Amino acid sequence: MISVTNLVKTFGNFKAVDSLSFEVRAGDVVGFLGPNGAGKSTTMKMLTGFLPPTSGEIRISDMAMDQSSKTIQKQIGYLPEGAPAYGDMTVSEFLSFIADIRGLRGQKKKDRMHEVIAQVQLDEVLRRPVENLSKGFKRRVGLAQAIIHDPDILILDEPTDGLDPNQKHQVRELIKNFSKDKIVIISTHILEEVTAVCNRAMIIAAGKMLFDASPADLQKKSRYYQAISLHFTQLTDISGLAELPGVEDMEVDRHNGRVTLFPEGQQDLMPAVSAYIRDRGLQVDTLYQEQGRLDDVFRQMTEEVNA
Repeated sequence: MISVTNLVKTFGNFKAVDSLSFEVRAGDVVGFLGPNGAGKSTTMKMLTGFLPPTSGEIRISDMAMDQSSKTIQKQIGYLPEGAPAYGDMTVSEFLSFIADIRGLRGQKKKDRMHEVIAQVQLDEVLRRPVENLSKGFKRRVGLAQAIIHDPDILILDEPTDGLDPNQKHQVRELIKNFSKDKIVIISTHILEEVTAVCNRAMIIAAGKMLFDASPADLQKKSRYYQAISLHFTQLTDISGLAELPGVEDMEVDRHNGRVTLFPEGQQDLMPAVSAYIRDRGLQVDTLYQEQGRLDDVFRQMTEEVNA
């Protein structure tokens, strides 16, 4: 378990992290969200013992970071922002070097390197210098070094940065598999990543915790949660939609023919809307129920803090 209590980090007069407190347990995949400068990377550096807090306490596996950092760090795999590496080493040399540092020897080292290289799909670049790799491959090398010692805790700063859609899917599947018996904390600005792999979302801004619950709970804060979106081939008189029971408001974009119906509370409008369309023979080419727009919720929460 990770336990953080009243964590503060200041740089001169600037308070980067402001009294953060939270707990994370095995099986949690935490999406750590926030705008640029929110304090995400600073918090992660403190969780890994790389950066000491100004005040507050970090305990991991019931050990205090300020007293047992070396023991704790053996349990952590860390992918920092930018995935720094020794550029003149080949991928194979670099991973072998990291395995040595992590205390892997002999057949155990060979087996683990083979397993990780296959997991992250690095076979085709093993003999190439790290500095000559694409941004996506460098990110995968960074992920490989973070997991090579099979840590109990993974702390990943923007793990899919620079990856193409197929690579993002692969890394997300890896993270899901890791989470079965590990703690995974992911710093990201990609909101879809939270719904794709996380069972918990934390939002911070100006160093303060704004939200800590499931991604589903975050979606429910959206005005668009349970809203009905329709696209009409030809917009006719649709004023009756706004009069349906349970409809609080209706937005019409006549430029693209899209209509959005907002429910009162969290009512399910789909049966009534479907019946209305069918009975009047309206020409609709798309009709779906929204799950909530995380970007709107995120923007509203963080802008209020910075206002």
